[in-house]
Amino acid sequence: MSSKATFTDISGADINFFKNLFGERCKTNASDLQEYSSDETEDLVYMPSVVLIPENEKEIAEVLKYCNAQKIPVTPAGARTGLSGGSLPIHGGVLLSTEKLNRIISIDEKNHQVTTEPGVITQVLQDAVKEKGLFYPPDPASRGSCFIGGNIAENSGGPKAVKYGVTNEYVLNLEVVLPNGEIIWTGANVIKNATGYNLTQLMVGSEGTLGVVTKIVLKLRTHPTHDMLMLVPFYEAKKACQAVSAIFRAGIVPSGLEFMEKDALLLAQEFTEDYTIKVSDSHEAHLLIEVDGFDPEILMKECEQIIGVLENFETDEILFAESEAQKNTLWNLRRKVGEAVKGHSTYKEEDTVVPRFHLPQLLESVKDIGNKYGFQSVCYGHAGDGNLHVNILKGTLNDELWNDELPKAIEEIFQKVVALGGTISGEHGIGLVQKPYMHIAFPEITLNLMREIKKVFDPNGILNPGKIF
Repeated sequence: MSSKATFTDISGADINFFKNLFGERCKTNASDLQEYSSDETEDLVYMPSVVLIPENEKEIAEVLKYCNAQKIPVTPAGARTGLSGGSLPIHGGVLLSTEKLNRIISIDEKNHQVTTEPGVITQVLQDAVKEKGLFYPPDPASRGSCFIGGNIAENSGGPKAVKYGVTNEYVLNLEVVLPNGEIIWTGANVIKNATGYNLTQLMVGSEGTLGVVTKIVLKLRTHPTHDMLMLVPFYEAKKACQAVSAIFRAGIVPSGLEFMEKDALLLAQEFTEDYTIKVSDSHEAHLLIEVDGFDPEILMKECEQIIGVLENFETDEILFAESEAQKNTLWNLRRKVGEAVKGHSTYKEEDTVVPRFHLPQLLESVKDIGNKYGFQSVCYGHAGDGNLHVNILKGTLNDELWNDELPKAIEEIFQKVVALGGTISGEHGIGLVQKPYMHIAFPEITLNLMREIKKVFDPNGILNPGKIF
């Protein structure tokens, strides 16, 4: 459903229904609605008509069944840390928050699995399983505040994805409330499953448009006992990008391989007020490289191999993190880049991804397009995955250029990304802000298949309408 006129405005009778069901967990006052009207996407704000905070799947089922019958739009939301507008209630209606579904139900040490509700903070889940010697690798930059349900919705990645994979590789089974209020499990709690269509993986990355996830079964790994971390300064950003593919071609798979332009690192230092890492004017970019495992001697040999590769790319002196505190400082700077850029200027962030060998070409194209349209960009990201976050700063650009010309520039960037064999979002999703560019990534026949899938699950189009298509 693409038009607000398709939906029914919420009436007093609807509010009474919700209040009878939720009591004080039905929010209608202006300050509450304002709180839930935005996420971390640029400066976008969309007010819901009502905020509902369910505590279990049965309450969610009641809401969806009612709203489906009344044609009231429902926007699921978690921690609202997303960067593509996925949890913005752009058609008003109900904002359905999963914040009270915040239990880790069980940790199965024998089978290396955890069953959790969607409102659990990702880092809380990671810490809980780590106490059992287990490891849940996906770790987006917002892991200290984002919900695991949001990670499912966006198929989130993070620095560890280069070695361990993204969210979908860990999801075994999901309890989902469908738009008509029915509750299903999508799969089974097993590693191998060749039984029918894979509805579990269809749900992962569907951005809350097909159903509301209420329970999640994740597989786990044994937690690595050792890691080593180095920060590598490069005189040329392009050489830093070239080094990424070379490291993998040498047979090494780091547990983290992150790229930061100099401006990204400087903004992070300013934002955190932590200047312990020296950044030289002659350094265009840095790679943050981590290896992990169970044998420190093997890890040291891997570091020596990496250094051997880097000798071909004109680096300055490499910084080895000698303590946990120094490792935490380096990772904190990397994780804070996004917030730092947002605090510095009005911006747009594009979540591009290409095969890693083409990362130098992508970076060069971004800078060329920036020169053509007159904008400054700050680039950083998960270089080991070929995932480059392109932050376009408004700076001194006037509103006309920002609103009218910038979309053309973004389209050129995405056309280059696809030409290089990549796509327009690696981990942030499509949501609201990227949907005008979906035609670049897919032909119409593919988009129509996706639209038809949406109709099968949600024929009245009530669930997170206006997203992706």
